[in-house]
Amino acid sequence: MLVKEKQMNNVLGSISANLIKLFDNIMEVEAHTIRNEQYMKHQGVTLSMTEVHTIAAIGVAELKSMSELAAQLSITVGTLPVAINNLVKKGFVERYKTERDRRVVKVALTKEGKKIYSLHEKFHNDIVFALIKGLSESEMDVVAKALDNLDSFVEKRFENGEIK
Repeated sequence: MLVKEKQMNNVLGSISANLIKLFDNIMEVEAHTIRNEQYMKHQGVTLSMTEVHTIAAIGVAELKSMSELAAQLSITVGTLPVAINNLVKKGFVERYKTERDRRVVKVALTKEGKKIYSLHEKFHNDIVFALIKGLSESEMDVVAKALDNLDSFVEKRFENGEIK
């Protein structure tokens, strides 16, 4: 029984180390991918990953209100204008006031913002396809279940107020 327990501890340790390494590497490669894209090089524009994720949250479908966007990013509405101002200055986002209530500000991506959105989406799709490459349908189900379990764990930490 001791050998089996030791093997399990080795497997769990390996999974833990791989998750940490993977998370760090994904964040670094994602930033590198966006930063080194030809579009960014030619424009002389730099974006932080926070700005890239703000662009991703705005999306391409429709105008988003500042409150919708803040909720999606899990930040306060008061902290969002600084990020939006920077993205407007850099030419990735446009602001619109609604006709019904001029106090309501909505945002949308410019053509350049949509390019960054597409780059970001492609990167995420590439990660998913790399993860499932060569897996059978039942193995993909196991991966999906494992990711659901991990997501539930993280969500519970937020819900319990452990992370703010």
